[in-house]
Amino acid sequence: MAGVLDLLLGKLTMLLSDEYKMLTGVRRHASFLKDELSAMKALLDKMELMDKLDPSAKNWRDHIREMSYDMKNCIDDFMHDIEGTHVKAGFVRKMVQRLRRLGRRHKIAKRIQELKVLAVEASARRERYKIDDCINSSRGVAVVDPRMSAIYNDAACLVGIDGPKEELVSWLTDSHKKLKVVSIVGFGGVGKTTLAKQVYNEIGEQYNCKAFISVSQRPDMKSLLGGLQFKLGLEESSHAHELQDFIDQLREHLKHKRYFILLADLWDQSTWNIINCSFPENDNGSRVMITT
Repeated sequence: MAGVLDLLLGKLTMLLSDEYKMLTGVRRHASFLKDELSAMKALLDKMELMDKLDPSAKNWRDHIREMSYDMKNCIDDFMHDIEGTHVKAGFVRKMVQRLRRLGRRHKIAKRIQELKVLAVEASARRERYKIDDCINSSRGVAVVDPRMSAIYNDAACLVGIDGPKEELVSWLTDSHKKLKVVSIVGFGGVGKTTLAKQVYNEIGEQYNCKAFISVSQRPDMKSLLGGLQFKLGLEESSHAHELQDFIDQLREHLKHKRYFILLADLWDQSTWNIINCSFPENDNGSRVMITT
């Protein structure tokens, strides 16, 4: 969920920059959307850390997810239209293009205004169904994501980490060219992620590209793969709408590279089956490490 909202907020920030010249009123609507979505994201971040949610909160969260995808697609269309205005052409062709662009921009401006209405309705629903109260009553006490402390734990706190770390390094850096997947399995809290992060930091620079991503128990797969694309430095495509699109783009990006991916906190086989489709077998000595 956070992934698509982060991307959307980034696009709105770009849209508000001087690089993009917008019709009167569109900048105002875009700024309003950014402020509203930032406020929604703060609440959604709290919801991500909760094991159980009130049904009303779940419905609101799912509504925001779908709305975010719609908004992202609309912003992509708008930015694509603006970026296409710099093509050189003759006078007549320029006039025709200008008229066409004006028509498209008015349509997109109208669409952004409609999205603003959706954001207002989502905020009203949040107030009407007292979503904040549902979250606060469900939390009781402050919730801390256990994955966060695991990521930043000092390795010195783990007794006997050197032996397992060197063994993992040996497995991952051998001479085999085939893609290799190494799993660290154990109960929660034993230091799997801390160990994996130490290995990642030690050997990561040996690879053309690397990424460390935390999976979570119930991941939104599009957001997860979108986040992986971002960390790998993959330029986002406005054509990626389906899960297969994200997988295809990752495979294309990685097919000639020697890559190292660390997936922390993987919970189930079905999630791995989807993520694994993104990793091409390219005989370049690529490695994937998992904690589960």
